Amino acid sequence: MTRDEIIGAFDRMRVWQRGDRRAVHKPLLVLLALARVGSGGAAMIDWVEAEPKLKALLEEFGPAGSAGSRHYPFWHLRTDNLWQLEGPARILDRPAGATPTLTELRVNHVSGGFPPALQAALSRDPVLVAAIARRIVDAHFPGTLRDDVLAAVGLPSDSIGDDAGADAARRRDPAFRERVLLAYQFRCGVCGHDLRLGRQTIGLEAAHIKWFQAHGPDIVPNGIALCSLHHKVFDLGAFTVLPGSYQMVFSQHLNGSDETSARMLAYHGAALVRPQSEGYLPQPEFLEWHRREVFKEPGRGA
Repeated sequence: MTRDEIIGAFDRMRVWQRGDRRAVHKPLLVLLALARVGSGGAAMIDWVEAEPKLKALLEEFGPAGSAGSRHYPFWHLRTDNLWQLEGPARILDRPAGATPTLTELRVNHVSGGFPPALQAALSRDPVLVAAIARRIVDAHFPGTLRDDVLAAVGLPSDSIGDDAGADAARRRDPAFRERVLLAYQFRCGVCGHDLRLGRQTIGLEAAHIKWFQAHGPDIVPNGIALCSLHHKVFDLGAFTVLPGSYQMVFSQHLNGSDETSARMLAYHGAALVRPQSEGYLPQPEFLEWHRREVFKEPGRGA
């Protein structure tokens, strides 16, 4: 396979999807495997070793409850011709839809990894590894989480660089940020942060409620002006916004020192700062998507 054919094969990786549900199982497993190539690790990894790593990644970056199906990509990625498995024939000879249980994978020490030809091509071309990793992370995660995902899998972000190719099929609207910030009068919808230097806003960003990577539109009702801190924790699922009341609900998983927690949780139950026009208010369908696909349940009580 040529370099372009390999990139194309990863681009065509089938990611389980029902409607606009997020499914990052295969992308995270592939990123873990790419990091293993980059570090010179063995081509195959025993599920016993891979499981805790993939479980932790899904708990941090996947939708609530996604870690329960952490073994699915280990089994199903081979149908994309990007993965091979080693283990007892009574397990490997099953139909593709007969996914082994977690216990079966553990007890039988089933191992997985890139096929030999693909492994060899990736091992001799670190630039190719970086290009694939970059395209995968950009296709499935917002920019606020990009470096965190790469660090968590073991790929240094400074070696990955930037690439517009992952978004080539759908370009971002460059006016989205300005429209959202104007709608919220250039202040954070959570804390009211509105620092400027002359005419330049500092630390204020336009957050997609339904992520661009999940085909969320570049329209004001799918955006909230947030300071960089609240944008980051919103994309991590530390809080969500309820439709109708626009109250903010924080996750029980959010924790820190008493002082730090108190500062963040001071906004729990408070209403989002409203934009200038009712027509700019976040649409319920986007807020419901964020609650279902990003927010780390359970939420804190009233």
